This record gives sequence, structure tokens and C-alpha cells, in this order.
Amino acid sequence: MTLLSLHHRSGRALAAVLLLATAFAAQAQPSSAADPRGRWITANGNLEVEVAPCGAALCGTVTKVLGNRSMAPGGGDMQAADKRPALGMTLLKDFAPVDATADPARPPTQWAGQIYNRENGKLYSCNMSVSTAGNAAGELLLHAYVGIPLLGKTQRWVRVASD
Repeated sequence: MTLLSLHHRSGRALAAVLLLATAFAAQAQPSSAADPRGRWITANGNLEVEVAPCGAALCGTVTKVLGNRSMAPGGGDMQAADKRPALGMTLLKDFAPVDATADPARPPTQWAGQIYNRENGKLYSCNMSVSTAGNAAGELLLHAYVGIPLLGKTQRWVRVASD
């Protein structure tokens, strides 16, 4: 074996290791502003929620309690039907891509799952997407509904600034 062929083989091995490391890093971090993974502040500013993989789906878990305002018009103090502590509670569950295409290289842009409203203790069907139209960091659009999506309401959550 010549020195040149040994150098060529070690270069290919290094390239393979770098490719694998890049793939793992891409899975650990959101790949773009349109990726819902990360930390978000709820529409009423009460909670910080981290959206992350849980099994094959995405889930959202409360990581910080910031306030206790009602989502009802007027926004007074909330009287939660669910008396469990909000910290650690899963509010978003079972979100799976709905627009998966035949091209696995193209990331999904919409997900469907369920959102829990601790104020009334109810679970709703929900569609989720990220919009960067009004905010470069992105807004998480959560459209909760009962029955059909036409009869629902959309919340806008803002992405927590990177540390």
C-alpha cells in the first residue's frame, strides 16, 4: 500500500465521520426558522413551552411559568380547571407531519396533533405550522378546533430568543 492510497482512504474515512456528525447535529437542532422544534412563549404570555421529539412525533412541554392570565377576553387572572402544576405539563402531543411528500429531503411544513387547554381541561385537535412572515425568528401557528378545522381558533406563539 502506498502512502498516497493510505492518505486517500483516511481522507474518505474522515469525510464519512464528518458527514455522520453533521447528520446528528442537524437532528439535534432545528434546521430552519420553519422548524417548530425549540422554545416558544404562549399567546397569552403565561408559559414557555419546548417543542421537541417524543417518539416519532413532536410534543410541547412547559419549561417555565411566566404568568397566570386568562385567554378569555379581558385577560384577568386564570382559574384553571386543571389544578396540576403547569411546569412539566405536556400541552402539545402527537404532532405528526401532514404534508409528507415522496421527497424525504424536503422537511415538513405542517403537523397535526392535539393541544391541551389547562384553563378548561379540554383536549382539542390542532394543526401546527411556523410562519416567518411577521417575525424572522418565527411564530408558531396553532389552529385548535373541534370537529372540522373551519370551526377553530388560531393562536400565535413567539419563539424564545436564543441565549
